[in-house]
Formats: sequence, C-alpha cells, structure tokens
Amino acid sequence: MVEQFIEVDGLRTRYLEEGEGQPVLLLHGASLGSSADVWERNLEPLAGYGLRVIAFDQPGFGGTDNPEDYSVAYRRRFILQFMDALGIRKAHLIGHSQAGAMAVGLAFEQPDRISKIVVMATGSLLPPLENAKQSGAREGEEGTATEPTFQDTRALLEHNLFNHSLITHAEMQTRHRMSTGKNFQAFLERSHAAQTGGAKEAVPLWQRLDQVGVPMLFIYGKQDRGSAAERAALLKHRYPRLNLHVIDRCKHLVQWDAASQFETLGGRFLSS
Repeated sequence: MVEQFIEVDGLRTRYLEEGEGQPVLLLHGASLGSSADVWERNLEPLAGYGLRVIAFDQPGFGGTDNPEDYSVAYRRRFILQFMDALGIRKAHLIGHSQAGAMAVGLAFEQPDRISKIVVMATGSLLPPLENAKQSGAREGEEGTATEPTFQDTRALLEHNLFNHSLITHAEMQTRHRMSTGKNFQAFLERSHAAQTGGAKEAVPLWQRLDQVGVPMLFIYGKQDRGSAAERAALLKHRYPRLNLHVIDRCKHLVQWDAASQFETLGGRFLSS
C-alpha cells in the first residue's frame, strides 16, 4: 500500500493505492473520524482480484485539506475531479454509508464515468418502515458536539462495530487523529451545511434504483442501526432482481466486521 498526495480543485488530497487493473475508488462515509484508513485492511485483498484499488480522504477528512464548500453535492463532484487528476476516465465505486448514495447519484449524473457500484450500509437507500420514526443521527452526522476525547472516539467506533476486538490501539490512534483539529472543525461545518442546505429530492433515490444504468451490489449488516435488515428486505421485495446481501454478526462498518465476505462479494462482482 502506497500513501500519496495530489492536488484536486486546489486541495492537497491524500490517498492510498494498491494493485493494478481496472480502477476502483473506495469512498468512506461522513461520520466524525472517517478517512481512507477505514479501508486499509481491504486494499490488498481487493487488489488480488486484478483491480487498481484507491481510497482517498474526501475534502475535510483525514489528510485532505478542508474545502470552502461543505455540501454533499461538492463532495460528489469532487469524486470526478479526483478521477480526472489521476487520469481515470471510468471507475468502479464502492460507497460506504452516505457515500453509497453519492455513488448512486453520480450514476444518474455521469453514467459514462461509472462502471459498477457497490453500496454498503447506506440507510438512505432503504425504504422506511411503515409508521417508524427516524431516530438517532442522520447519515453522515454521527459525531460529538465538542471535540471528542479518546474515549468518545472509542465509543463511536464501538457503536458501529459488532466485533469490538477489531479496535486495536493503532486503529484508535488513527481514528482519534482523524477526529480532532481541522477534521473536527470540518465536521461542524458539514453538520451546519446539512441543516441549512437546500430542499430534499422530490423522489428519493431508493424509489428510482430501477433507473440506474450501471450494475449494482448492495451489502448491509444484519445488526446495523436503523432496522437496516428489515428495510433491506423491503427493498428486495420492491426490486426482486436486486443483488443484495445482508451479513449476520455485522453492524455499520461492514468492511471491518465482515471484511472477508465484503472482499469476496465485492471483488468477484467488480472483476466479473
């Protein structure tokens, strides 16, 4: 694995890369502390399927500069700008959490730039349960009101993992470093942008998945928050031919809790 930096839209952008072949971009979610490092354990196994695997820190995350625009729309456009900077015309996308919806949104806007999509743990692409009330932080807004302590960072990780033994001291140090300083300030800016942003889409993306023109694979953890497994069943009922998998003993960080299953499902899907 090689850590590199490149300038994209005036921002010094950090990314990790492994392997050769068809390019695959790994898109992390938007919770506090998210970065390309969330994919570190998955890079080499996915590259083993003959893929060029690239995980990058989105604007305002990890080692990438903070932007002026904190909207989801900007981060979605930035994906294409990052591809342009690396000379990549067309790529597969693997989007975790909020980034799954970003990937699907790009497939509507620029289908000629996207080969295949893997959606992972994206609650906003699932239909709501009948009579259910939305609870907890919205997708991409999970964090703390003040700069987190080391224990706050651990609590957020534990909330998203079924297997807490995966949280090593080294993982904790990285996650905490990515949750403080300029990254915490960016989290506050994103939260503000989400609250003051424009109107929601008239028709939710989950109601338009049959209009997406690229192959898609959906993966969810059975124990993920927001009744994900039940709602995934509703999505499968609506779209019987949808390539959808629900993995047991797995919460929101599918790429950690179910690393081997994700790598096998994703690797075979993207390389076929």
